[in-house]
Amino acid sequence: AIPGGPLRCGGARPGRMQKAIREYHGKKLMSKFMVGEDGMPFFACRAAQVKSLADLEALPGQEPWLLTSKLVVKPDQLIKRRGKAGLVKIGLDWAGVQEQVRQWMGAEVQVEGVKGKLDTFIVEPMADVSAEYYVCIHSDRDHDTILFHHEGGVDIGDVDAKAAKLVVPVGSAGLTDAAVTGALLAQVAPAEQPRLARFVASLYKFYADLAFTYLEINPVVMVGDSVVPLDLAAKVDLTAQNDCGDKWGDLDMPAPFGRARTAEEAYVEALDEKTGASLKLTVLNPEGRVWTMVAGGGASVIYADTICDMGFSAELCNYGEYSGAPTKQHTFEYAKTIIGLMVREPVDQPGYEAKGKVLIIGGGIANFTNVASTFGGIIKAMAHHQAAMVAHKIQVYVRRGGPNYQEGLDAMREAGVKLGIPIHVYGPETHLTAIVPMALKYLDPSFEAKPTIEPKPRAPAPDPVSKMRSGSSSTNLAKAAEAAPTTGGPHVGNVPEEAGPHTLFTNKTRAVIYGLQTAAVQNMLDFDFSCKRETPSVAGMIYPFGGDHVQKFYWGTKEILIPVFKDTASALKANPEVDVMVNFASQRSVFASVMEALAFPQLRVIAIIAEGVPENKTRIINKEAKAKGVTIIGPATVGGIKPGCFRIGNTGGMIDNCIQCKLHRPGSVAYVSRSGGMSNELNNIISMHTNGVYEGIAIGGDRYPGTTFFDHLIRYQDNPNVKMLVLLGEVGGIEEYKIAEAVKSGRITKPLVAWCIGTCAKSFDYSISFGHAGSSANSMTETSEAKNAALKAAGAVVPDSFNDLPEAIRNTYDSLLASGAVVEGPEPEPPHMPMDYKWASELGLVRKPAAFVSTICDDRGEELLYAGMPISKVFEEDIGIGGVLSLLWFKRRLPPYACKFIEMVLMLTADHGPAVAGAHNCIITARAGKDMVSSLVSGLLTIGPRFGGAVDGAAESFSWAVDTGLSPQELIDAKRKQGELLMGIGHRIKSLENPDLRVTILKRFVKEHFPDTTVLDYATEVEKITTRKKSNLILNVDGTIGCAFVDLLRGSGGFMRDEADEYIKAGVLNGLFVLGRSIGFIGHYLDQKRLKQSLYRHPWDDICYMLPQNTVESVCEPAYKPK
Repeated sequence: AIPGGPLRCGGARPGRMQKAIREYHGKKLMSKFMVGEDGMPFFACRAAQVKSLADLEALPGQEPWLLTSKLVVKPDQLIKRRGKAGLVKIGLDWAGVQEQVRQWMGAEVQVEGVKGKLDTFIVEPMADVSAEYYVCIHSDRDHDTILFHHEGGVDIGDVDAKAAKLVVPVGSAGLTDAAVTGALLAQVAPAEQPRLARFVASLYKFYADLAFTYLEINPVVMVGDSVVPLDLAAKVDLTAQNDCGDKWGDLDMPAPFGRARTAEEAYVEALDEKTGASLKLTVLNPEGRVWTMVAGGGASVIYADTICDMGFSAELCNYGEYSGAPTKQHTFEYAKTIIGLMVREPVDQPGYEAKGKVLIIGGGIANFTNVASTFGGIIKAMAHHQAAMVAHKIQVYVRRGGPNYQEGLDAMREAGVKLGIPIHVYGPETHLTAIVPMALKYLDPSFEAKPTIEPKPRAPAPDPVSKMRSGSSSTNLAKAAEAAPTTGGPHVGNVPEEAGPHTLFTNKTRAVIYGLQTAAVQNMLDFDFSCKRETPSVAGMIYPFGGDHVQKFYWGTKEILIPVFKDTASALKANPEVDVMVNFASQRSVFASVMEALAFPQLRVIAIIAEGVPENKTRIINKEAKAKGVTIIGPATVGGIKPGCFRIGNTGGMIDNCIQCKLHRPGSVAYVSRSGGMSNELNNIISMHTNGVYEGIAIGGDRYPGTTFFDHLIRYQDNPNVKMLVLLGEVGGIEEYKIAEAVKSGRITKPLVAWCIGTCAKSFDYSISFGHAGSSANSMTETSEAKNAALKAAGAVVPDSFNDLPEAIRNTYDSLLASGAVVEGPEPEPPHMPMDYKWASELGLVRKPAAFVSTICDDRGEELLYAGMPISKVFEEDIGIGGVLSLLWFKRRLPPYACKFIEMVLMLTADHGPAVAGAHNCIITARAGKDMVSSLVSGLLTIGPRFGGAVDGAAESFSWAVDTGLSPQELIDAKRKQGELLMGIGHRIKSLENPDLRVTILKRFVKEHFPDTTVLDYATEVEKITTRKKSNLILNVDGTIGCAFVDLLRGSGGFMRDEADEYIKAGVLNGLFVLGRSIGFIGHYLDQKRLKQSLYRHPWDDICYMLPQNTVESVCEPAYKPK
């Protein structure tokens, strides 16, 4: 069984980094990949999986041994201690297994307080054993540990206390049999040691190669010459999917026992797979009254904590998060799903009384998510469920900050009025969880909570004049900086810093950025400018997929160039002062790029932004960095910030938020957290209750961050300019105990305010996937309550809940002020920052004329629009190519017969053989070795009055004759008098006796479906006259298309007469020929390439050479006179 407490938490974006797999799949993988030196598997896995009653009938044909062996059957659903729960049946024949499975299938059982339904089983041969052994491998930050005990089985007891242990450092080459024997097998009979040693060594290789993070076998037994695992529990690292997916195959990773996945959870999980953002949903109690929709992994845990800490855990309905900048459409789908669950109960059901519910839409201050955009999706979802929300008496409580948050909050307020739904809206001036007691008060008017401390008052700020970067004019814009506090300026007496052991960044720090992350670079430069740095912090960018070049950025309102290098070596050689790398490489390539960077001694700090880096690779990076004295921040981090000096990437969010939080100048408080979103919230809290942040680091949400809480707190302790420390820890791990010991021993003497989030874990009796990958309590000592208690006992300031954190910070800081440890100086005037034109335009602050106008297509929103029709509807309604053409060419839906006619025209004009001018040119160009586009264009350029243009000409001639009242004979006479051919009449081959079937098909369709065929009828009358002279002067396919299309435009009811004529004059019919004939031209191009035809040279005998008899003499030089 998998040991641990009640909590199993997944990653913020990678999500559920450690995922438990079924016993069946674990044993199948062992059988396939654990092989001896002879290439044979250590054991032949005989196991059958039963997931339905139908399997009971089919399995004997696939696994004949089921009919001849004594069998063991047990549920395979991540259930701990199945044997003690009576869920392992041994010694059965196949009939007995069938009877047992039928009894179990769908039955609800309770195991250690957790109820769940049985639905999946594993059947294996019963083994005759004499000795049982216990083996377990698990991973830690610097090593893997192998536990072994010579007495395994159901009564193993306290393994940690009595098992032999073998520690394998990260990066080890592997295990020898001798090492295993010496460390683990002392209590095993000598005769059994060689086989067991070989098995354990191979098991460890299997564990490492297939990216397992936990593997327990209890017991392992000897069966003949084989070592056989009887019971197995395992987890894999999902972030290693790219490395190990082919080996894993189709692994089944079920929900924890007791947590059957709902349809809504499955839908959100599918949404999550389709987006680069993070969408998570776990339904806890659908009958409850408190629902949440929280942005950010850390914030989502804090809201759940606060609800549970205030006594409403029984009413908490769900856990979830949306983060990583989801689109408006994805946010809509996510919100619609949650609200749909809220209003699922029918209010008109007899006896049902709506008691009221709350929806808490919370979140920290976003770093880069457009709050207005995501709120647009939520508002759309509320509008979708408006009537039901009102009927269920739902009230909504909103708190958010970040890019465009003012517009988002205003939209929420307006939506509340418009929809008739009470929506209470708050911004970053309100504490993160202050809306929770407000919401709970609505549900229970008797509920009272301790009021949240108010921030220090803010004085009015001057109205800055910001220069727009896209022009030279100055425009009065919205304030670039909010008001500064009346008190709380930077500490008087800060010591000047140079880069050193406790100083990662100064105002002279220079960095290279790995990856073409132009937005992040601009954010860093804007921060530099607000801090009044003399030089930009970004010295260059590294982009391996392009040659050396430059990128343009802004330094204030001035444009500057930043070089882009093709590799790390050239970037560092050109910038010897650089000692920091910010690495934006993806999780697939970040390992190689960081290991390459670690070879350069000039780098002191590397920030790894990517989430989902495989844990084994992260541990190797950490080991190499530690050996070389390089500080790693991350992976899975937004980075960190040193006010007045340097920021990593997007840390701190938009520049206006940085100024709002006083990050343009140093304060006296340093913090460390896991969460990037919560680091931004800490910036806000600290700025409102102290003189601001001196430095803040988000170490990252993965299990093995490159540096730890302790590493950074010790740096802050040793920095004389830091006066106070703040720690935001999390459930899982034991790092906080190391900090508590440092406080107790006096290694940390500065005031430390600490809080570990994840206290809600105690309220659930089954696994919940939330928080960060590192948030996983594997014992009671790793719970938030235990760690908060230890920190408090050691002397740290620990509030009663996160809701009380601002008060704890304020009180601790005020004591420093009172003692004189902090002496506040004057607050510098906030910098006046330029605003990007794009952002100002999005905020509605500026306008300018557009360079282009487009009325047919819009690609800006969540979904591509063709003349207002979403692309999804195009396929749902199956409008076909004709329908798409009608939208993009005519900006309207034409009737089905019109769309069908258009498609017929395209099919009929697709090709007319290789001899016509266009195809001939296309073929010659293709045979000259040119590409497809060049060959296609070569053919298309021949289309004109003599080739293809007859369609347009016929339409104009015949419609003009009809409109002017000419008789067919008068039209013929007029054309003869003008010396012009009558376009659309005549064919080289076809005649009355040999009719063109294309024309026949078109005429039949038009006559059957078109409401008006005036022009086509007129042309037919002309044909009767012209064929009297010669039978091949028929109405040809060009003429038929042209006349019928005029009838379509004029008679469909979709166009005014002038509009229809305008389309004809614009060449729409020529467009049909171009579009159709392109199909054939491309076919000829592919045909020539397929046949590998050589360069075409026209034969001499097909050219009539007619040179002049006498040589023409030049007027400039003597003529050549042949002898």
